[in-house]
Amino acid sequence: MARNREALLLLLDVGPSMHSVLPQVEKLCSMLVQKKLIYGKNDEVGIVLFGTEDTSNDLTNEVGGYEHVVVLRNIKVVDGDLVEAFKQLPRGTVAGDFIDAIVVGLDMLIKKYRETNKGKKRICLITDAVCPIKDPYEGTKEEQVSTIAVQMAAHGIKMENIIVRRSSCGNVNMRIIDENENLLNLFSEKSSSKTVYVDSPTSLLGALRTRNIAPVTIFRGDLELGQKMKIKVWVYKKTAEEKFPTLKKYSDKAPPTDKFATREVKVDYEYKSVEDPSKAVPPEQRIKGYRYGPQVVPISSAEWEAVKFKPEKSLKLLGFTDPSNILRHYYMKDVNLFIAEPGNTRAMLAVSALARAMKEMNKVAILRCVWRQGQQSVVVGVLTPSLSEKHNIPDSFYFNVLPFIEDVREFQFPSFSNYPISWQPNEQQQEVADNLVKMLDLAPSGKGESLQPEFTPNPVLEVF
Repeated sequence: MARNREALLLLLDVGPSMHSVLPQVEKLCSMLVQKKLIYGKNDEVGIVLFGTEDTSNDLTNEVGGYEHVVVLRNIKVVDGDLVEAFKQLPRGTVAGDFIDAIVVGLDMLIKKYRETNKGKKRICLITDAVCPIKDPYEGTKEEQVSTIAVQMAAHGIKMENIIVRRSSCGNVNMRIIDENENLLNLFSEKSSSKTVYVDSPTSLLGALRTRNIAPVTIFRGDLELGQKMKIKVWVYKKTAEEKFPTLKKYSDKAPPTDKFATREVKVDYEYKSVEDPSKAVPPEQRIKGYRYGPQVVPISSAEWEAVKFKPEKSLKLLGFTDPSNILRHYYMKDVNLFIAEPGNTRAMLAVSALARAMKEMNKVAILRCVWRQGQQSVVVGVLTPSLSEKHNIPDSFYFNVLPFIEDVREFQFPSFSNYPISWQPNEQQQEVADNLVKMLDLAPSGKGESLQPEFTPNPVLEVF
């Protein structure tokens, strides 16, 4: 499998307890495939259902067991048929065992990609995890999960668990739910696995990522705290804006029956001389011109190069300040993550000591950043400590770009008290306006946050 392709195996619980949410699951998976047809048309997707009345998988035929697990579609390149497969998923009649489904899915991925470790392999489990898990033939359930997790880590397979939680889920056994959650948490500890809980159709649509983007460093070098004090750090993007796919121009002039026609439109630009319009000007005889009043001033690339601002690649500490001085709406662009250089123990200790000292003293740092050598833009931002609660994850920093004075837009609105009494709102109008603001509050007191960014898909991209 090529490095830029992804193999995704969907493990879908279709048991009776999931029937009420299966329409949303069908919509979610259908939208996922449609996005892959745009963003990753070479990606490969497979479907495994569990909780079905029938049984159809290779492991059952080879070693027995693994009942009520059906391979609806083997792993292959996404196509239109896959979209049709999600229009009406079969409804199961028995309780689903997600451990059996994971083992079947793991076996499928290992058999298909055993000869190579390249590419990205991902399992996505969607279930409510309210059904009991069968006891293994040997050992305990925890030992079985540990064995599976070791195999997943050895073959570079990641897993996402989307657990559906509903306010009215009938008579459920909390002991079973707690046991299943412990097993899923064990996957997270032993392998590259992540579990998220969703409680609404909107959060379900945003829980499954269309594609996994491999983290790439934007900076590797020294964080300069002073002339004689430097810390080796790596900087990654923590968040990034999801952009529209690049659209190409196509022509409909080629016959529809021509299978070999690419239908792509190629655009060429040709520059003509004003004195002789029939003569094309070659690139070496062209120069950029910029209007200055009625005149056009020519500036060569050599002149541009001579006056271009070329700062040195660096991360320099400018000072510390209180977090109250950095207002949240000052943050610009994406968030970056600062970590110590992997494998460098002294750098890890230094980053941890600095982060914990800043947290204890309630301070943030102001940095001047030039990410690449020769980069013309310089950014100034705030570095906020992020202390880890897990022993195997080191402390780090979050970095947000701050605006320069010309980037700040402060709009001043006059008070209503400056207007005549007849223009001012009465008590009823004021109450209506206040209620409108309260209705738009996404985190009202006593309730959980609505439309959480992590689980809310971009509506513009969804419409597209």
